Amino acid sequence: MKITVLGGGLSPERDVSLKSASLIANALLSKGHEVALVDLYDGIENNNPCESFFRRGTVNPFTYEIPETEPDLDEIIRQHGGRKSWVGPRVIEMCKFADRVFLGLHGSHGENGQVQALLDGFDIKYTGCDYMGCAIAMDKDLSKSLARAAGYLTADWIVDNPDKLTFERVNEEIGLPCVVKPIGNGSSCGVSIVKSQDEFEAAITYAASYHQKILIEKFIKAREITISIVNDKALPITEIIPHEGFYDYKNKYQDGLTTHVCPAQIDEEDYKRGQKIALKIFKLLRMTQYGRVDMMYDDVNHEFWFIEANNLPGMTNTSLLPEAAKADGIAYEDLCESLIMECGR
Repeated sequence: MKITVLGGGLSPERDVSLKSASLIANALLSKGHEVALVDLYDGIENNNPCESFFRRGTVNPFTYEIPETEPDLDEIIRQHGGRKSWVGPRVIEMCKFADRVFLGLHGSHGENGQVQALLDGFDIKYTGCDYMGCAIAMDKDLSKSLARAAGYLTADWIVDNPDKLTFERVNEEIGLPCVVKPIGNGSSCGVSIVKSQDEFEAAITYAASYHQKILIEKFIKAREITISIVNDKALPITEIIPHEGFYDYKNKYQDGLTTHVCPAQIDEEDYKRGQKIALKIFKLLRMTQYGRVDMMYDDVNHEFWFIEANNLPGMTNTSLLPEAAKADGIAYEDLCESLIMECGR
């Protein structure tokens, strides 16, 4: 099968995506598929035949390493002559030429439904959620509202433009400590935990740099867990324990900075209940095929608090979904092949 793997793009999670896409492409090559890796933003500048971009075998694998800091998107745009169009040259042509497309994208256009809607318009089959599930899950305000309306616990929150979020207002309505984050980012881009007024001002400036509305929620002191879903099955629960600070961009993607315990050491009854809650929220948000639901687990009160959902979770060597799949007896290569073979779009 000819498979185009889409990665990169004009997103703060660009580097993570390129790493995921490289590993996905290598996994599919190992399964005997013909694979082309295409950067959603860069595209292909030359006029060589589409066929020439597809690799075969594992002699020449794809590689990419994630830097410690997020990419400078303004500099990337400058290097491309100021082009702000997020779909690069010949991207759609390469997707149409392939039998199917594996979405190795993370953040912005790749997870907010825009790429999915674009591919739907050309009747191209792709992995993951459709545009509706992506749009709902990516909006942290909407997903939390739906979860609360359905009876699930989620921390109190407010959403507004940066200039409307004063320390006095947040201290009164939410209190400290609190979590400040852009409404539509992943990989902890723009996220801060605030314990003082000085930290608050810096957190607002950081989150506002992503040019989105900002969500501020009450900090829940509990164990951070995530539950991966693949084909309507909840995989083993993973507990996330950063060695320092919280689970930010650096701690997520640099080896050795965070401990993942999978399966998490949780009371058996609570464990099964947590999996059921995650699967129900996954379906509530209209997510399909695979994804991840992030929660906090209060082991004193036996409560699960919904944080957010991820409709195109990371597929790097430090990523949570592949680790959960491995704990469930699913090898990375088999996981990637099953997703591409079973994708419905």
